[in-house]
Amino acid sequence: MSSLLLTSCGFYTEDIKNQFLDFIDRDISQLKVSIITTGSPMKENNRYAQRAMQDFKDMGFKHINFVDIEFDDPQILIHRDVIYINGGNPFTLLYYAKKSGADEIIKTLAAQNIIIVGVSAGALLLGPNINIVDFFTPQMNTMDLTDFKALGVTDKLIFPHYDREDVFKDSTNKTIEERIVEFESNENCKVTRLKDEEYISILMNQAH
Repeated sequence: MSSLLLTSCGFYTEDIKNQFLDFIDRDISQLKVSIITTGSPMKENNRYAQRAMQDFKDMGFKHINFVDIEFDDPQILIHRDVIYINGGNPFTLLYYAKKSGADEIIKTLAAQNIIIVGVSAGALLLGPNINIVDFFTPQMNTMDLTDFKALGVTDKLIFPHYDREDVFKDSTNKTIEERIVEFESNENCKVTRLKDEEYISILMNQAH
């Protein structure tokens, strides 16, 4: 049974940390963690990646590394117990996940006894596609991606930072909610709105 934790900001609240710790049924000090930094500005020097590293240490994890699938061999992920996919640019993250083969590795791992934490862009990567990012912030697509199909580990289409109007300014002054409703109507889909302090936890059965 693998566990997914989809968040906007990682271990943002004690509640989110506790939900994560609830997934763990083994000795924390023995477990291996990889933090994927590929989508993040400044990669492992990204402040959110650094904070995640500190959070893991504070929880008692001893074996934690940063992995950048733009340059590192994604095979390194195979022997990890926890994979934490940091946020940043969803297009960049998706591009290198596919290019490196990390996408297939993560899909395979999701069917095993592993915990995957998706943060913002990382949560989007695990979903069916990143069409909503192209709808909201097409200027982020510096990789000129045309295929927005994501990993499909979950069928939940997340909109992270739902409560952050300041982050998603709109030239026509539509609210985030108005634009999501428009997107849902265009794409005939359902979007899961996720505020910064909210999370979604999913237990994946092996049968899927």
